[in-house]
Amino acid sequence: MSSTPTGLIAILRGLTPSEAPAIGRALYSAGVRILEVPLNSPDPLESIRLLREDLPQDARVGAGTVLTRAQVADVAAAAGELIVSPNADTDVIAAAVSRGLLSYPGVATPTEAFAALGAGATALKIFPSETVGIAGMKAWSSVLPAGTQLLPVGGIDDRTLTPWLQAGAGGAGIGSWLYTPGRSAEEVSARAASLVDAWNAHLAA
Repeated sequence: MSSTPTGLIAILRGLTPSEAPAIGRALYSAGVRILEVPLNSPDPLESIRLLREDLPQDARVGAGTVLTRAQVADVAAAAGELIVSPNADTDVIAAAVSRGLLSYPGVATPTEAFAALGAGATALKIFPSETVGIAGMKAWSSVLPAGTQLLPVGGIDDRTLTPWLQAGAGGAGIGSWLYTPGRSAEEVSARAASLVDAWNAHLAA
């Protein structure tokens, strides 16, 4: 498993295709390289397709709230590159891995974490992160395989990000603090820049 930190994942729940290019460019220009469009957004596959077409190749674009193998196939057909789920369905993980996609399943217990890794997960989304907590993540780290990337999701902003990173998180998913439908690209860019500053400061520490 790669030891390279995953970094910041922008969770764009509610994004519409008409907003996608401007929001994608705003995030990319601020330094965010991983964008997730949850499948319970309006026309999410079209937004994923537009983002992938518009952004440079070092960006990674994919889907969140992926619950079935069929949805994995749909995301792959839209040129998505990562599959994020709220749960640890080993069939979904295996379907993503078999297509060469990155797999970030949601886990809330060590049992789920080990099962997800056994199915081939790229990294583990700690969800909801408020429930597991930093102490819980540190306890998991002592028993999970070396190099396992743990990514808290839920309640993360530019203030709460740093303590998670200092405790060993390999990145984080940031949702409504960063983006909500109708928020301007300029504000999204400013919020993203604040997160990237915290991330870069951690890497430099």
